Amino acid sequence: QGQLVESGGDLVQPGGSLRLSCAASGSIFRISGMGWYRQAPGKLRELVATITSRGSTNYADSVKGRFTISRDSAKNTAYLQMNSLKPEDTAVYYCNADNYRGQYWGRGTQVTVSS
Repeated sequence: QGQLVESGGDLVQPGGSLRLSCAASGSIFRISGMGWYRQAPGKLRELVATITSRGSTNYADSVKGRFTISRDSAKNTAYLQMNSLKPEDTAVYYCNADNYRGQYWGRGTQVTVSS
């Protein structure tokens, strides 16, 4: 069974930066799209950013210009560089990937933006 493992979540002050990583296990082959989603307490999970196998990206309006998604297909890894963090970015961040077998989700990593 394939799995995704996120890392990099932490407590950071407003205006700070974090870099999240998502590693897919070797049993997940031919990954097409990868993405990051987040869920804040009491809110629905929402899309943050996605990236296709060709490198096309898509961002939520709330993070455009501050977050950057990238991937290393050879390593089956995706990244989310988050700059100029705001308290409203506080959430559990989840990695998502899809291939010919379906969709995969990680267990999430906590990002807290607070002074």
